[in-house]
Amino acid sequence: MLELAALSGGYTHHDTIAEVGLSVGRGQTVALLGPNGAGKSTVLAAISGLLPRREGSIRVEGRELIREPSHRIVAHGIVQVPEGRRIFAPLSVFDNLRLGSVGLKPHTPGDVRRQLDFVYSLFPRLAERRQQLAGTLSGGEQQMVAIGRALMSRPSLLLLDEPFLGLAPLVIQEIRAALDALKREGLTMLLVEQKLDIALSFAERAYVLIKGRIALEGSCEALAARPDLSTLYFDLSRRQV
Repeated sequence: MLELAALSGGYTHHDTIAEVGLSVGRGQTVALLGPNGAGKSTVLAAISGLLPRREGSIRVEGRELIREPSHRIVAHGIVQVPEGRRIFAPLSVFDNLRLGSVGLKPHTPGDVRRQLDFVYSLFPRLAERRQQLAGTLSGGEQQMVAIGRALMSRPSLLLLDEPFLGLAPLVIQEIRAALDALKREGLTMLLVEQKLDIALSFAERAYVLIKGRIALEGSCEALAARPDLSTLYFDLSRRQV
């Protein structure tokens, strides 16, 4: 479904990511792993059209999107849940979710209502707090809002940028259960994560990004079985020096 080839780019004249290639098949969950500063979020920004300068190829279902602006990329069904949630704090939970439905097609009151019900079924807490200001929610609940907002447009590809960052273990379990449900329904997902234990138990395949380049790829089962797993990032970084 998603094919990246020789993807390079950055926020200045210097490339933060270089020659990145990866693929995500329809219905697959793929992880993009790496330590802090590896360029993982930059890859998602490039896919979403948020990176000022991009080179290479970004193809979704055979359509080239490298020159498309971000609003057109969303129209193709690619939606990102950003790191740090970035919800609209002064608005209610309901209004945050409703804003996510702008790209929903068709866009009738019934369609929006059905998608709201779907999000509330995944995250019952949001149904309970639908009229509460989003900025007054806990960090975990705000992350649920961010994911729910992305789901309101009924995406075909969901980009998740560190959705478990800074969350308590019980909240991680709750959000993980919702993502598992989406996985069972066949939603295609690309997960950015630095914690190997979380990512390798959730995804099917993984790519490891080191210093802006893909350093390793394989099945999550094979990566989890590596004897050097605990020092994997360090070992790969040392090889690229």
